[in-house]
Amino acid sequence: MTKKLIALDLDGTTLNNQSQISSRTAAVLKKAEDAGNIVAIATGRPNRISVNYYHDLRLKSPMVNFNGGLIHVPDQEWAGEKSSTIPRDLVFDVLKMKQDLPIHMVAAEGKNFLFADQIVDLDIGFFPTTLKSNQILSEQSLQTNPTSLTIFVDNQDQPAIKTFLKQKYPHIELNSWGGQVNAIEIVHEGINKYAGVQYVADYFNIPNADIIAFGDESNDLEMLTNVGWGVAMANGTSAIKKAANDITTLNNNQDGLADYLAQYLAI
Repeated sequence: MTKKLIALDLDGTTLNNQSQISSRTAAVLKKAEDAGNIVAIATGRPNRISVNYYHDLRLKSPMVNFNGGLIHVPDQEWAGEKSSTIPRDLVFDVLKMKQDLPIHMVAAEGKNFLFADQIVDLDIGFFPTTLKSNQILSEQSLQTNPTSLTIFVDNQDQPAIKTFLKQKYPHIELNSWGGQVNAIEIVHEGINKYAGVQYVADYFNIPNADIIAFGDESNDLEMLTNVGWGVAMANGTSAIKKAANDITTLNNNQDGLADYLAQYLAI
């Protein structure tokens, strides 16, 4: 069997709605790895809230975080490690914009740090519920360029913020979370999950045709439409399902990824 790179989104894909990896999913991924394939997490999450899943699966492959902004092997030195950043001045510009716009929180992150100007009452599990004194975001505390900037802001104010930042900083990508959580996520231009997954594939000399990727949301779109075989989850958005090569029969609460992969790899 030809070695495959199996790229996995986390939320809504590998994880069930309780943010857990089922024993069935873990067992299938272990069999896939034992058969000589590379299993790689590709997530929008920062490493601080995804490395636990990496270790639960006992992976040794690189992990893609921040939608491609960081590619690394957790807790190890890896010659291929790659990270992208955005300018510190962009963060400080956003902090100044809080004087005129109802921006609820600004959070800047990198591989080993998180700074935020305050805590917001959002039960999404992506940010700490309290901040230590050395995590308060300011021009003094943020001494290096971050990988990602997240701005929580009302929908009606997003266009003005996006226009200002894109005009001043043309080499960035701005993505809206949408839904009930109104946020703008900012990373370096060209950063997306596919770019991260392709980097891993190139490192291990795996052709694009031998990459299979699973996802469910808009930040998976580039990955699913550019890899050799892109699979949308049954619980995925309509746009993702339309763009993918195939759709799982079962959803993320029914081990849809494991069911599909076991049949695809005949394991």
